[in-house]
Amino acid sequence: QVQLVESGGGLVQAGGSLRLSCTVSIHTSERLVMAWFRQAPGKERTFVSLIGDRGGYTHYDDSVKDRFTISRDMFKNTVYLHMSSLKPEDTAVYYCAAARIIRYDASSFPYWGQGTQVTVSS
Repeated sequence: QVQLVESGGGLVQAGGSLRLSCTVSIHTSERLVMAWFRQAPGKERTFVSLIGDRGGYTHYDDSVKDRFTISRDMFKNTVYLHMSSLKPEDTAVYYCAAARIIRYDASSFPYWGQGTQVTVSS
């Protein structure tokens, strides 16, 4: 029904910027809430940011507030995560996820991408 593919990850120096993209293949008429999660080696997958189905509502984890920006292009069926002022602690695999209603726990998201690696050097 829904397929998500992330891209844009890579290696960046501390203080630098990256833009992640998530291309959504939708086989439903439903508009979906989109979110980004991340998971560092040996750690639990944690919430990063969320954007509402119309793009008018956004929410961020405190760890990325004022540094990351989530957005979506409805015409391209793509959601973005603009990351700036990156820190080594931002290093993780970043996952795109989709759900039908706003929620913030990973277990509540039925659709997931395969992830894209972001590495921030010291």
